[in-house]
Amino acid sequence: VQLVESGGGLVQAGGSLRLSCTASGKTSSIRYMGWYRRAPGKQRDLVATITTVGTTNYAESVKGRFTISGETANNTVWLQMNSLKPEDTAIYYCWLNRWGDGMEFWGKGTLVAVSK
Repeated sequence: VQLVESGGGLVQAGGSLRLSCTASGKTSSIRYMGWYRRAPGKQRDLVATITTVGTTNYAESVKGRFTISGETANNTVWLQMNSLKPEDTAIYYCWLNRWGDGMEFWGKGTLVAVSK
């Protein structure tokens, strides 16, 4: 499985960005897709996940500001990020979890930088 992200960039505080991720390869048994992020000097943390039936989960720090959505037919997931804050600055990684063997896959990451 390969994951390709796009949509990162530099934005001022209060602005918006939309990330996208498309999975290819053995994607017939996707269980979850989602986004994690790693801020400078910190560990990688969950941002949001979505199941193939649309059940979502968010980190407390992004609830009400970020929205995850997905299109099962195209194995694509998006992360709409509004009201961005400087503390949202991080590398954002697309993530996929597969049924059966439970394997996880990661994208290479896309940088989101929020200036004051």
